[in-house]
Amino acid sequence: MSLYIILNKLFNSINKMKTSIKIIHWTPRILCILSILFISMFAADAFESGDTIRQQLASLFIHLIPSFILAALLIIAWKWEFIGGVCFSAIGLGMSPFIFMLNYNRNHLSISQCLGIIMMINFPFVIVGCLFIISHYIKKNDSHSFLNLN
Repeated sequence: MSLYIILNKLFNSINKMKTSIKIIHWTPRILCILSILFISMFAADAFESGDTIRQQLASLFIHLIPSFILAALLIIAWKWEFIGGVCFSAIGLGMSPFIFMLNYNRNHLSISQCLGIIMMINFPFVIVGCLFIISHYIKKNDSHSFLNLN
């Protein structure tokens, strides 16, 4: 079978992609964008002080570095879902102890408050990572059944 016929079938199948696969495809991407926007909201405190505009913009840039890193990771995950899923899960789980200890020691919050912060900030990225991995395997299984030329 020629490459043209295989690619033609592949592109036609994407257009006729099942609704469930479309949902699994778009859910981690939309959830990740919303989570990055939520994290980016915390950069607004760069404008609270009485600094000059230049200092405030520098502070804003520094506060947005995690959002830039997460956006770059989203671009990677958009293309390579499995790699992005593993990275998002690792970031979500790996940063949890640091954020917990930071809030517990520096801000003297209770354990339940620290866990609530972890659930708001880190847990969405763990979910995003799992959804990217699930999407990868579902598409992989679907493409194998599609490319079965028997």
